[in-house]
Amino acid sequence: MKLGKNTRKVWLIVHIASGGTWLGMDLVLGVLVVTAMSASDPLTVSVALQAVELFAVWPLIIAGLASLVSGIVLGLGTRYGLVRYWWVFVKLVMSVVLILLVVFALRPGVHEAAEMGRSLSGAVPGDMLFPPIVSTAAVLFATVISVLKPWGRLRKDKS
Repeated sequence: MKLGKNTRKVWLIVHIASGGTWLGMDLVLGVLVVTAMSASDPLTVSVALQAVELFAVWPLIIAGLASLVSGIVLGLGTRYGLVRYWWVFVKLVMSVVLILLVVFALRPGVHEAAEMGRSLSGAVPGDMLFPPIVSTAAVLFATVISVLKPWGRLRKDKS
């Protein structure tokens, strides 16, 4: 399957926009977590933790899936393929892993943190800072390798 020029551009825009959305949401998640961890006012902590719950799971999953699906379409419809180049393969694996981490690792912690926020306990789970740091670094790394396209082909062509 080969994408036409205009179709490829549309999918590329979707891919870039969804990746940018994912990165932006990770940054906002980090700001909210740092705010909750550093604020002395229990109400500020409460609001920050409850705000995390509003967007940190389903919107992140949707942005991640949009990035993954658009990346798969681009991989299948362009010369890069899905498993032809290392950089494409690494991005594919990273996307799947990050989406699974949101579902299985972040989601339970977000709901726990929001409950703490609703109770005005002022406590912030210590592991809440880890997800936005890891995900931001991973999405930035994926962006860099999209531009640089390092490492060459997965397998050498048989000549």
